[in-house]
Amino acid sequence: MKLNDKVVIITGASSGIGKALAIEFARRGANLVVAARQYVALCELTESLINQYGIQAVAVQCDVAIEEDCSHLVKQTILTYGKMDILVNNAGISMRALFKDVDVNVLKTLMDVNFWGTVYCTKYALPHILKTQGSIVGVSSIAGYKGLPGRSGYSASKFAMNGFLDALREENLKTGVHVMTACPGFTASNIRNTALAKDGSQQGESTLQEEKMMTSEEVARIIAKGVENRSRTLIMTRQGKLTVLLSKFFPSLLDKLVYNVFTKEKDALLK
Repeated sequence: MKLNDKVVIITGASSGIGKALAIEFARRGANLVVAARQYVALCELTESLINQYGIQAVAVQCDVAIEEDCSHLVKQTILTYGKMDILVNNAGISMRALFKDVDVNVLKTLMDVNFWGTVYCTKYALPHILKTQGSIVGVSSIAGYKGLPGRSGYSASKFAMNGFLDALREENLKTGVHVMTACPGFTASNIRNTALAKDGSQQGESTLQEEKMMTSEEVARIIAKGVENRSRTLIMTRQGKLTVLLSKFFPSLLDKLVYNVFTKEKDALLK
C-alpha cells in the first residue's frame, strides 16, 4: 500500500516517535491528522509539514485517556477529509519505580494512556477503516513481551496492548483491515524524561544511555515501511528479537540477563 494521499491519524504526535512519524508519513505523501495534548507544538508541526511537503495536515488537541477526546479526533478527521485510512496509536507514557514503592495511581495512569487510549481511538476509527480496508497500528514495545523491572505499569500496559491488537487482527482476518504491532527497542526520545516516578511526578532525566539507542527517525521509517508492506509485527532490534526468542524458550535465563542489564542503569533501582 502506497501512502500517497492516504489519510493518517497519529496520536502523541507533538514530540519523539510521534513527531518523527508525522514527518515520515508526510514525506511519503500522506495527509495527516496529528493529535496530542500540546496543541501549540502540533500547530507548529502542521505548518512545517504543509510548507515542506505540500500535503494537508490538521492539528487536534486530544488526551487519549479521555474517551470523548478520541471520539472527537475521529469525527474531526472525517469532517476534514471524508475518510480515514490509517490510525497510528502512538501516544504513550512510561514510568520508573519499583512496584513496592509506587503509588498505584501511576499504574492506572499508564493503563489509561497506553492501553485505553489505544482502545478508545481504535473503537471510533474502526468503522471508517473497515470502509477503506486500511491499517490500525499500535506502537508497543519489547516491554510488551518481557516484563521489565521498575516498569511494571509500562509492561502491563504494553502486554495489554499487544493482546488487544492480536484479538483485533483475528477478528479482521477476512475484512481486509490490516493490524500491525510495532515494537521498537530502547529509542532515544523524551519518553524517559517524561516517565513517571513513584509519586507520579516526572522523572526529568533519562537513566539510560540514549546515545546508543535507535533514533525516533529510524523507528518512523521502519513503521511507515511496515504499513506500506502491511506487515504483521515489527520487532526492530537484534536485542528485541533475542528477547522475544528467549522469552519463549529460555525464560529463566532471560530473567537473569534482564536483571543484570537494569542493575547497570544510572541510579539503579536494582542492586
